[in-house]
Amino acid sequence: MAHDCCSDQNQADTGHAHTLPGSYTCPMHPEVVSRQPGSCPKCHMKLVPAGHHAADAGHDHASMMATPEAAADFLRRFWTVTVLLIPLVITATPWAKAVIGQEELLKWLQFGIASLIFYLGRVFFQHAWHEIKAKQYGMMTLVSLGVGAGYLFSAVSTFLPQLETEFYLEISTLIWVLLFGHYLEAKSSTAAGDALQEVAKLLPQSAHLKTKQGWRDVPVSQLKVKQVVLVKAGEKVPADGKIIKGSASFDESHITGESKPVDLKKGSFVPAGSINLDGSVEIQLTRVGANSTIGQIEQLISQAQRTKPSAQRLADKAARWLTFSALTMALVSLIIWTVFAGQPLVFAATLAITVLVIACPHALGLAIPTVSTIATRLAVKNGMFIKDMSKIEVIKQADYVVFDKTGTLTFGNFTVTQTFPLSVDETTLLSVTAGLEQHSTHVIAQAVTKFVKQKNIPIPSAKEIKNLAGKGMQGKINHKLYLIGNQRLMREKKLWSEQVEKISHQINRAGKTPIFVAQGKQILGVLALSDQIKPESKPAIDQLHRLGLKVAMLTGDTQAAAQAVADELGIDQVFAQVLPQDKYKHIKQLQDQGHTVIMTGDGVNDAPALTQADVGVAIGAGTDVAIEAADVVLTQSNPQHVVKLIVLSRQVYRKMVQNLWWALGYNLLAIPAAAGLFLPWGFRLTPAVGALLMSLSSVIVVANAMTLRRTKLKVS
Repeated sequence: MAHDCCSDQNQADTGHAHTLPGSYTCPMHPEVVSRQPGSCPKCHMKLVPAGHHAADAGHDHASMMATPEAAADFLRRFWTVTVLLIPLVITATPWAKAVIGQEELLKWLQFGIASLIFYLGRVFFQHAWHEIKAKQYGMMTLVSLGVGAGYLFSAVSTFLPQLETEFYLEISTLIWVLLFGHYLEAKSSTAAGDALQEVAKLLPQSAHLKTKQGWRDVPVSQLKVKQVVLVKAGEKVPADGKIIKGSASFDESHITGESKPVDLKKGSFVPAGSINLDGSVEIQLTRVGANSTIGQIEQLISQAQRTKPSAQRLADKAARWLTFSALTMALVSLIIWTVFAGQPLVFAATLAITVLVIACPHALGLAIPTVSTIATRLAVKNGMFIKDMSKIEVIKQADYVVFDKTGTLTFGNFTVTQTFPLSVDETTLLSVTAGLEQHSTHVIAQAVTKFVKQKNIPIPSAKEIKNLAGKGMQGKINHKLYLIGNQRLMREKKLWSEQVEKISHQINRAGKTPIFVAQGKQILGVLALSDQIKPESKPAIDQLHRLGLKVAMLTGDTQAAAQAVADELGIDQVFAQVLPQDKYKHIKQLQDQGHTVIMTGDGVNDAPALTQADVGVAIGAGTDVAIEAADVVLTQSNPQHVVKLIVLSRQVYRKMVQNLWWALGYNLLAIPAAAGLFLPWGFRLTPAVGALLMSLSSVIVVANAMTLRRTKLKVS
């Protein structure tokens, strides 16, 4: 990763880095400053936003490991140590002693080689020092204690022959195994993916900007609102904008999670990062940088990464206790085996060092962060942005999902669902109705006009249009006077009949809105309009029921209209005729009954209810993803994504529990074994074997988390 760093010389002179707004620094090396996220070129720790305190700067083990540079560095050190181990192993063999015959020389050769290997393991001490400064004692502290104690004991033995024992080979092998284990962990953590970097890749590096002199390629960072850019086939949209010229198909899967391309034309909105699949379009920019869709997504992901599941807080606490427990156990084993068991100091020290090594809480430190990282990426891939990862457990425990009706379970706009022609055919009925309704701005009138246009039915011109307040409208088509309106208007004009009464009752019972069309002394027909239910709503409700959850619906509609939708979808409870500002009261009512509630709405007038709920989900946010009231933002206006969210939470929680049990269970068994508890039965762990087991446990935890990537967010 290239770093736009400040001058090293200037940093050396001033003693501090010139941190600019939006820059990144290394918690361990504050003189390293970059304008881009990445890792430190000195220690490979993940860079953090300038100004963050070291204690908040990602000092945890997962942050240290989750960079490609860290993986490459550990691999280089591992191969170097591998080469150095060859002569070290040779000097420790009886054959070497027989050939060379000078044990003193062999001892000094071993000291020199082991010292080089110890130097290559200094990376553990660098990270341990950072943990100590941050007062967050963890795995690197234990590694350093184990390796350092073993090396120093051997070095002292070299200079004080009376101690008679060195285990340079064991400690060097320990470093070798640790380096390889850390490489595997770093590789796995990197493979888990950094969702922020994945999102950043969605944007192109440059854009074709329209200027007075013609088209010019400029960096995306220089783009401004209202500028016009050209996006050719195969290129990515550099910022949010509106098409002002041309048309093309776009891949918007990074926003919606839907792989099906969308056809967009002049006047259509295109979010940043969309891929132009064909054609060439000119786009006028409406939002750039942090305000664009990609910028908002990055903000949501950053916010999620700053939060921790409760399981992570438990793991952090357990790791700290494990560090102190290991130190205590190492000291106790040293005292017991020397003072009470009468064993040589070398033997007891070996056991104590093994305790420090094997107790290293690598697996515990990786158990939850790796799962959280993969969960974030999987959620983003499916168009879900979890702003607070601590809500994962709450979502998993939820037993009630409340949907706002309009715009969530339904499309949120009226459409003609049925026609009842009486004295004319359906085409004539629709044509006449649209002829008058096209002159009205009422939502129902616009819905009728749109419906007729979609059916390609000719719409005649109307004259002498007159609005009849609260009742309907009238006008002339081909010199004939037509009336369009509600039941009140028809009764006033004495046009009501028993046949029309039956039709009206049928429409009202279905929760739909009737429109009556009349000419002369008779009603020509009736149109039934309703807010059309989304095709995904019924499967979503059925799937939630299979998952064991109950479903409620909130709406401002009449009880009849709401109940009709509820009956069709199989909803358990209906709250009708509810004002937006009162929706939260019904959420609280369910909570008072002991339910854990997920509220799903559009994130605008549902804000109080979203805040009141245990988990607020803003659905159908589209490109306006930064909704403050919600805990989770879904980019698609598809209720089935709520099902995906619940399935994801359960899968993630299961992985967290599995990893915690493995990490804790491993240490509960390994520490007593390392302390020599099973020696009476002939079982003993050496430092090298302890390091191998410790590294394997970490890799197993990461591998288990990685299986989450293959999760299919479907209800079985």
